[in-house]
Amino acid sequence: MARSKGGSGLPFEKPIVEVLEELEKLRATHAAGRADLMAEIATAEERAEALTREIFSRLSAWERVQLARHPNRPLVADYVEMMCDDALELHGDRGFAEDPAILTTLARLGEHRVMIVGHRKGRDVKEKMACRFGMPNPEGYRKAMLKMRLAERFGIPIVCLVDTPGAYPGIGAEERGQAWAIAENIQDMMGLRVPTIVVVIGEGGSGGALGIGIGDRVLMLENSYYSVITPEGCAAILWKSADRAPEAAAQLHLTAGDLLRLGIVDEVIAEPSGGAHRNPQHAATSLKQAIVKSLRELGHVPIDTLLEHRYQKFRGIGRHLMGDPAA
Repeated sequence: MARSKGGSGLPFEKPIVEVLEELEKLRATHAAGRADLMAEIATAEERAEALTREIFSRLSAWERVQLARHPNRPLVADYVEMMCDDALELHGDRGFAEDPAILTTLARLGEHRVMIVGHRKGRDVKEKMACRFGMPNPEGYRKAMLKMRLAERFGIPIVCLVDTPGAYPGIGAEERGQAWAIAENIQDMMGLRVPTIVVVIGEGGSGGALGIGIGDRVLMLENSYYSVITPEGCAAILWKSADRAPEAAAQLHLTAGDLLRLGIVDEVIAEPSGGAHRNPQHAATSLKQAIVKSLRELGHVPIDTLLEHRYQKFRGIGRHLMGDPAA
C-alpha cells in the first residue's frame, strides 16, 4: 500500500522535500534529547505548509499530469483496502483469460454493498509488468462488464475507479477486439439499471478510461487528469516531439478544474495538502465520503429517470462548444 508522505519528489516538489528533510532531522535530534528544538520544529512545520500551499496553488496542467503519475500515489487496490470492508475479488471474463489490469471487487463501502471496478497499475516491477502498467486487454473490459452485469442482477451499485494511460495497444489485444470490447462496454454501461459512479483517481487516458467510464456521476480527484490522449502522444502527433508535452497538456484542458468548468465531470474531490501521495488515508477518506454521498443521492432516483439522465448527460457533452441546441 502507498503510505509514503514524500519520497524523492517531482521537480517542482524539491523545495518542499528539502524543508521536510530538515524538519525530520530536527525531530530526530529533539527526540534523542540532545536539544530542545520545539520552537525550530514549529517554524519548520509552518514553512513547509506555507511552501506547499504556495507551490500547489499555481500548478500547471503538466505538473498535475506528473502528480497523477506520481510513483507514491495511491492506486485502486490501495483505495479498496483503505475504504472498504468485506472485499472479495472476482476474476475472469469466462471467455479467454484473467486480466490483472482490471480489478473487480465485491465490497462494502460504508452502509452500501458495491461492485468496484478499477484499473490496476501495479506497485512493484513484477506487478507493473503483469498489469501492463494499467493498460487492459479486451478480456479485462469483458471481465469488467461481466461483473457489472452481476451487480445489476442483484441491484448492487457500481463504483468505477479510473487510472490508466489507455487501453493496451498490442497486436494480440487488437486481434481479440480491443476497440469492440470498449465500444460494447460504453453501450452496455449506458443501460445498467443500477446507480453507477465513476471516479478518475489518477490517469484517465482515452478509450482505456471510457471502457469503464460511463456513470450517473463522474468525479475526479484534484490532481488527476482525463483526456482523449496523453500529452506526450498529442505532442508527438502535432509537433513530432514529445518534448512539447507540457504545451500539449495546457491545450488539452485535461485537469479536474478544466473539466468541471466544461461540464465533463460533476465534482472535483479535494486532495490533502501536497497531493494524495503525502497522506493516502486522508485522500481515501475524502474519496469515500464523496462516493457515499453520491450513492445516497442516486439511491432516491427512480431507475428509469436515472437512465434518461445518464443518457442525456453524455449526449450533451460538448453541446455548448458546438453552439447547436439540437446537438
